[in-house]
Amino acid sequence: MDSRWRQIRVEVVTPTWWLRGGVTGAQVAWVRAAGETVHAAGETGTEHAERASGFMFDSPAFLVAAAHSLGLEEGARTTVRLVRLSGPSLSPLTVAWQWSRGETATYETETEPLPVSRYEVADLATGEVETVHLAGDVVVGAPGVELTELDSPPNLRS
Repeated sequence: MDSRWRQIRVEVVTPTWWLRGGVTGAQVAWVRAAGETVHAAGETGTEHAERASGFMFDSPAFLVAAAHSLGLEEGARTTVRLVRLSGPSLSPLTVAWQWSRGETATYETETEPLPVSRYEVADLATGEVETVHLAGDVVVGAPGVELTELDSPPNLRS
């Protein structure tokens, strides 16, 4: 990420595919190829580009990057295009999602108060809505994600 949370360099590797890419102005550009051995040998794969703000994948880090890059104030919403990578084949699909920032609740901890922001994320193609809770650079809760323990406190600077 850069200082504005744009995904400058992204690399995702599965047992059968790899993808490298990043934000280049108003577009996301990437190279995708089959096989770890191709990746290790330095082959280039196939180049692609799409008008989008970033990538989305299974890692919670992509939720953090998307939320922070939008810079939404409480009560604000915006529509964002992202390249969603699916499954072990890293199949790319450009999706439009509406992100809405809800309230930020503060929880007392042993060291300092912990602000947790709620986001509603709606897939505009399907109408499905999911809730994401972020504390700085940590996903506290989201579909398929449940935080049970932290090794260190979240970074609250954005």
